[in-house]
Amino acid sequence: MSQTSVNIEDLAQVRAELQHKPWLVACLCAAWCDTCESYRVAFDALRKQHPDKCFAWLDIEDQAHLVDEVDVENFPTILIQHGDAVLFFGTMLPDARQLHRLLLSLSAADGKPSMQGTPPDWSLRRLLLETA
Repeated sequence: MSQTSVNIEDLAQVRAELQHKPWLVACLCAAWCDTCESYRVAFDALRKQHPDKCFAWLDIEDQAHLVDEVDVENFPTILIQHGDAVLFFGTMLPDARQLHRLLLSLSAADGKPSMQGTPPDWSLRRLLLETA
């Protein structure tokens, strides 16, 4: 699948990309959030720097069924998963350079660290792949 052809808001396209990429980088946002809106361009540009990872832009109200088990209190909230392991889940400054450094660090560790703070059986990646 071409890197430029993926609409990271289209769940069907995200699912298709997840079929062959173990990494998921999701920005959990809200349509009414001005900070999220201004972060979107930088998030999209970062996606091009990490072609081995599946990026998703999820509106927590429109896709509430995917995130109802976790608390999203501030924006942007970033989720990084490798397989079903949640490596990072939390609010991050809307600075793509910070997220880029985190992704490089986690990639160097080969996705081995485990993140606390999410329900033990919750996996956004699995939910995306299971819902049609």
